[in-house]
Amino acid sequence: MASHRPDLNGKIWPEPSTAEVAEIDHFDRLPDSLLLIVFNKIGDVKALGRCCVVSRRFHGLVPQVDNVVVRVDCVISDDDASSGTAASDKTRGVFSNLVRLVFGGIVKPLQALGQFLGPKKSSSASSLNGGSVGDDEEMEAGGVTHHSPTQVLKNFNEIRRLRIELPGGELGIEDGVLLKWRADFGSTLDTCVILGASSVLSPGTTKSSSVQENGVGNDGLCVGNGDDNGNIPESFYTNGGLKLRVVWTISSLIAASARHYLLQPIIAEHHTLESLVLTDADGQGVLCMNREQLEELRVKPLSASTASRRTLVPALNMRLWYAPHLELPNGMVLKGATLVAIRPSEQTAAKKEISDSSWVSTAFEEEEPYGTAAKLLVKRRTYCLEMNSF
Repeated sequence: MASHRPDLNGKIWPEPSTAEVAEIDHFDRLPDSLLLIVFNKIGDVKALGRCCVVSRRFHGLVPQVDNVVVRVDCVISDDDASSGTAASDKTRGVFSNLVRLVFGGIVKPLQALGQFLGPKKSSSASSLNGGSVGDDEEMEAGGVTHHSPTQVLKNFNEIRRLRIELPGGELGIEDGVLLKWRADFGSTLDTCVILGASSVLSPGTTKSSSVQENGVGNDGLCVGNGDDNGNIPESFYTNGGLKLRVVWTISSLIAASARHYLLQPIIAEHHTLESLVLTDADGQGVLCMNREQLEELRVKPLSASTASRRTLVPALNMRLWYAPHLELPNGMVLKGATLVAIRPSEQTAAKKEISDSSWVSTAFEEEEPYGTAAKLLVKRRTYCLEMNSF
């Protein structure tokens, strides 16, 4: 009787054909949760827009991203289209040109992103919306379509962390002058810290370009060797130094309150937000809101200034630290270094329990060497000022 041996060379399942192999999309085997991790690492809203038009699956996943970064490509003034004196108005800075932010740069390859952003409205837009018209009418020179951040974020449903970056700071300062601010808002201003210097000497520089032969800086202050025992020199009051710092303070507060006002529609539409940062590419100013502050704004609407589209700045208590010459560990020297810490006069007792150094000295800790400068300045003599609401 013949024995039947198994054919070891035989295969139960046949080899798939070349056509069948080509039809297998291994990317589809990745779970949605893993793709969302990748999308959250991307963050940038333009890149997410490109991902959105790749496939229906991506189109459905992108709105679930919880970490989004919006980089504003251009800022359009309210009177750009109607005023014939726009060029001269630019020199007035934030006092006369409180701007609306318009997110641009979604060029022709991304026109399909319009379906993701939802239908455009033909009605006039708010200060944050640049105005929505038909696709043909929205096209600017160079084939660029402009969308406001509100429009761009409209169909994101799960945003928890949002960062918006302006193309530059609002404050027109002279070359060589340092001016940085950080503000925290709820329904109104919570805290603001401003760091400024009339001139900055880089490591190894022996003489600032802003210091004249007679030893007087561009803010009218005498430049000494820094041995001042922590006192503000008399020249600070008589040569315009104090006036310049007041201008810096008011300008920074106006810029911060204008940014806060423009964020209203985004905060109202995205209830999942836990962190919101509005900064600029120059690193001039940063506005921050955490979960509690965001919820406070939803519950207690902001008070708007009657003179312009910005949040009303309440009456303030301010503390000022000053050093005519501040040398940092890395060799950088700040001439006329100034630190201003600002809080509303009517803050709750709970917030007043926090020592000044705990929030002032750490305001710029992620931006060295400016974090070190703040820590050195708070060790000097403190000067107190007050400012009325505006």
